[in-house]
Amino acid sequence: MIYQCPVSAPPMDGNSTKRLTPRAVAVLAAIALLGSTGAGYAEQSQERVDLAAETTATEAAPAGPVFTPSDEAEFAEAFNAFDEPVEPAIPDHAVDITTIEPAAPPLSTSLGSGIASYYGRRFHGRRTANGERFDMNAMTAAHKTLPFGTRVRVTNPRSGQSVVVRINDRGPFTPGRTIDLSRAAATEIGLIRRGHGNVELELLD
Repeated sequence: MIYQCPVSAPPMDGNSTKRLTPRAVAVLAAIALLGSTGAGYAEQSQERVDLAAETTATEAAPAGPVFTPSDEAEFAEAFNAFDEPVEPAIPDHAVDITTIEPAAPPLSTSLGSGIASYYGRRFHGRRTANGERFDMNAMTAAHKTLPFGTRVRVTNPRSGQSVVVRINDRGPFTPGRTIDLSRAAATEIGLIRRGHGNVELELLD
């Protein structure tokens, strides 16, 4: 802002007009400049304060949901109902297993002794006399006369080992042999190394 010294005009009342000195003009200009600068500085300061407040509020606000921890006593009390064991309700049809008598071993009838052999991998998967597929890993055997499905206990008297087999095939057809065991059954009573051996047979009812 530029201040101009007024040019004196002829006095109308007869009094002389005073002129502003250059020093006075400089003082007035400085005051006006300070006033405008102060207003701008105040506005900038207010903007800085507002920006700082907004930044602080943004930093203080959590980015995600806020979880308020529950009271520890209330949390522990919530599990009190599970601390006491609850006896399950016993239905009417329940059975006390301590009163059940163990099953008696099946009765058996001695079939005497004889020579047992075995057959395995070469016949694995072939049809047996009753129409089944022979499984060398199953507890089965072949006999010349016993009905299919008959269960026979075969015992090796040398070792005392025994195995129960199910008759599902016919044989053996080698003279002097009484029963042909599957490879798995022969393994149970220790006949694999020798290939055959004396056994005792019992018919299970």
